[in-house]
Amino acid sequence: MNPAETRVLGRTDVRLTQLGFGGASIGELFAKVSEADSLACLSAAWDSGIRYFDTAPWYGRGLSELRTGAGLRDRPRDEYVLSTKVGRWLRAPADPATFNRAPWTGGLNFEVVFDYSYDGIMRSYEQSQLRLGLTRYDLAIIHDLDLLYHAPEWRLESHFAQLATSGFRALSELKAAGLIRGIGAGINALGLIPRFLDLFDMDFFLVAMPYTLLQQEVLEEEFPRCVKRGVGFVIGAVFSSGVLATGAVPGAHYNYAPAPPDILERVRRIEAVCARHGVPLPAAALQFPLGHPGVASVIPGASRPHQVERNVAAFRHPIPAELWIELKAERLLAQDAPVPS
Repeated sequence: MNPAETRVLGRTDVRLTQLGFGGASIGELFAKVSEADSLACLSAAWDSGIRYFDTAPWYGRGLSELRTGAGLRDRPRDEYVLSTKVGRWLRAPADPATFNRAPWTGGLNFEVVFDYSYDGIMRSYEQSQLRLGLTRYDLAIIHDLDLLYHAPEWRLESHFAQLATSGFRALSELKAAGLIRGIGAGINALGLIPRFLDLFDMDFFLVAMPYTLLQQEVLEEEFPRCVKRGVGFVIGAVFSSGVLATGAVPGAHYNYAPAPPDILERVRRIEAVCARHGVPLPAAALQFPLGHPGVASVIPGASRPHQVERNVAAFRHPIPAELWIELKAERLLAQDAPVPS
C-alpha cells in the first residue's frame, strides 16, 4: 500500500492519506520522549508522504498538541490535515509540585476538566489553537464519551445530554463557519456508535480498539449503520496498543493493559499464519482495516523516528490474498471481514 495515497473521509470533503500519524506516543504515554525525537518523528512522517496528523489535549496533558504544532506550523497549511479532540479543557492544578500525571509517563502538569457544553467545546477549541500555534485545525473529534471515563451509566447519560442540548451546537457552528471541516467522535468500545448516530449528525468516527486484526464485532451491526448514512472511519490503535506490533512477547500490551493469556495465544496463531506467507505481523495489522471501503486512514503512533520508518515499511509490504483466506479458514478473522485486495 502507498502511504501517501488519499481517501475521502465519510461525509466530508476531506481527503486523508491512508497512513496517518497518531500523536499519543509523543505525549509520553508509555515512555519519555525528547523534544528532538518528537520533532524527528513528525519529520519522518512528513518525508514518507504522510499528510494526516491526529492529536488531543489529553495526550500528555497538552504536550502532544504543543509538539504537533511545533512540527507542523512551518509546513504549508493546505498540504496536510490535522485533527484534535474536544470534550476536555486543561487548567493548572492546585499544587503542581505534587500533581500526579498518570496515566502518562511524562507529559505536563495540567489537570483536565471534562466539559461537553457549548462553552466547554469552544474553550477546548481555542486552547487547542493556542497550543498548536495554528489558527485552525480540520477535524474536531468528541473525545472519550464512554463508560471507561464516565461510569456509572447515569454520569455518561448526563454528558451525552449536555452534548445534545448544548455542546453539539458549538461544533455545528464551527463547521458552518469553516473553522472545522468535519465532526467525529472517538470510539473505544462496542455500543457507542449507535448512541451517537441516534443523537447527532456525525461525519465520521475515530475507532480505537473495536476494529483490529483481533476484533471485528463492529461489522455485525454498527459499521453497516454508518455505511448507510455515509459516515466514515479513521482507525486508531491498529496494534491494539502494542501486541500486534511486538507479537506475543512477555510484557506485551493489549488495549492499554497487559495482554491476557487468551489474547497472547490468539496472536501467536496469527503470527504463525503471517510467517507462513512471509508477512510481518505489523504489516497485516496496519493494512487489514483499509480493506473496509469506509476506512479512510489508519493512524499508528511512534516515539522514535525509526518507528515511523518501520510503520511505513510495514504499510508498503506486499500481502498475498492467501494470507487473509487462511486467517478466515483458521477462524482468526471474521468470515465477512472485508480485506485489502
